[in-house]
Amino acid sequence: MIKFATVGTGWITESFIQAASLSEQFQLVGVYSRTEDKAKQLANQYNASHFYTDVDEMAKSEEIEAVYIASPNSLHFEQALTFLKNKKHVICEKPIFSNTVELEKAYETAEENGVYLFEAIRNIHTPNFKILKEKLPMAGQLRSAVLPYMKYSSRYDLFLKGEEPNIFSSVYSGGALVDLGVYPLYLAVCLFGEPKKVSYHPVVLRSGVDGSGTLLLDYEGFVCTVLCSKIVDSIIPCEIHGEKGTFVLEDAAPISEIKYLDTHTKEIQILSVNQEEQNMVYECINIAGIIETNNNQEYEQLKDWSKIVLKITEEARKQNQIVFNADK
Repeated sequence: MIKFATVGTGWITESFIQAASLSEQFQLVGVYSRTEDKAKQLANQYNASHFYTDVDEMAKSEEIEAVYIASPNSLHFEQALTFLKNKKHVICEKPIFSNTVELEKAYETAEENGVYLFEAIRNIHTPNFKILKEKLPMAGQLRSAVLPYMKYSSRYDLFLKGEEPNIFSSVYSGGALVDLGVYPLYLAVCLFGEPKKVSYHPVVLRSGVDGSGTLLLDYEGFVCTVLCSKIVDSIIPCEIHGEKGTFVLEDAAPISEIKYLDTHTKEIQILSVNQEEQNMVYECINIAGIIETNNNQEYEQLKDWSKIVLKITEEARKQNQIVFNADK
């Protein structure tokens, strides 16, 4: 059992706590919040023995082996460094950091202290993703892919009223691409590799971040189109088109269903399997396995994917003068 603590008190933190428990690989021993009441409430709710309102104090605890960070995006880096320097494994919710300078520094710090640093991205750890990756050659020569992830955010209502929620703020490294676009972007990178060229076409909001956008990834012989938004909804499935057939994914995360349409026979196969409803359990199991067995080969693969994804989102922002405070 890996004894872990959490930073953040939102729904995603609770989901991770539930998934960690379901994995039977983690034991929650501490929670952090800026306010004592919230920290105490979450600790009581999930039977954590400690709660904290001071990150430095939490990082020094000898009982904690790993920390899951789900604070506002711009806070990830400094918090991660604090825990890494205190020899805690860090699992950081996507997007892992604001830019590649932060990423390189954090990986360097993790290595210096003999611990692991992970980006929490649930879809690439699921059984259905592994099936898709294995079966991808069935489609033959790939010719195009369309990978949407577009969900209207309730916080956009607040934005329209004149407020600036974290996810729509450059101060907190927000925006559609880094928040939702990373799911289909991860699919593209993990399935097709690093693209030769990137081109991003966003809808930039008054706060200076993207509320919506179309990301074009150029590969040898085909283009992958990633659609992301937090200001509109979509029910378009993901599709990967090859000369022999087409894969249809019900969604980019958690990839609940995969169909394969044969171009010539028109036969449709269901390739997906049933997955746990709490689908974050798969990343918990995989991360725990890497930590406990020192599986550096798989760890290096995850590191490479994180680096490529962050490099792409950073380039996409630069093309459109989308600047985070963390970049300055």
